[in-house]
Amino acid sequence: MQHRPSSPEGLTVADRVARSLRVVPDFPEPGILFQDITPVLADSALFADVIDALVAPWRDADVTHVAGVESRGFILAAPVALALGAGLIPVRKPGKLPWRTISREYALEYGTGRLEVHADACVEGERVLVIDDVLATGGTAAATCALLEGLGARIVGCGFLVEIQALHGATVLDDRQFQALVTR
Repeated sequence: MQHRPSSPEGLTVADRVARSLRVVPDFPEPGILFQDITPVLADSALFADVIDALVAPWRDADVTHVAGVESRGFILAAPVALALGAGLIPVRKPGKLPWRTISREYALEYGTGRLEVHADACVEGERVLVIDDVLATGGTAAATCALLEGLGARIVGCGFLVEIQALHGATVLDDRQFQALVTR
């Protein structure tokens, strides 16, 4: 991808993302401050710069697949996979994948959830990068990593648009490498 200047105002990509994120209180549950990335996606230049920034730390990691977590993670993972010359693994909520799956339950900031991948999503030794929009409690990312490691994949790292540091999601990732473009 072509590198673009940070912005006419001299802001970094991270600064521009932080300014563009829309925080929606009490969604999807009371007490949650939802990080809405749609304003970032609506700005084509910023969206392109975000993809460049998400790809950069992993460019030399020999990534074979990028796992995108439903649903906003799909939006970011697909162009990251293309930029890295890697395949895409959709990580979905139960009942959304058409073939045989494996699943894992995980804790959310506001309850529990379950994720699935196709049983043949990857094989022993493949190098997978996990991409999602927000690292909050870390449950979704940790469950995704565990699912793929159960298939024999090596997780090279996890990339996020936003990390909500106060929720300590990075601690759940154990010793896995991760990068977040914006920390809140």
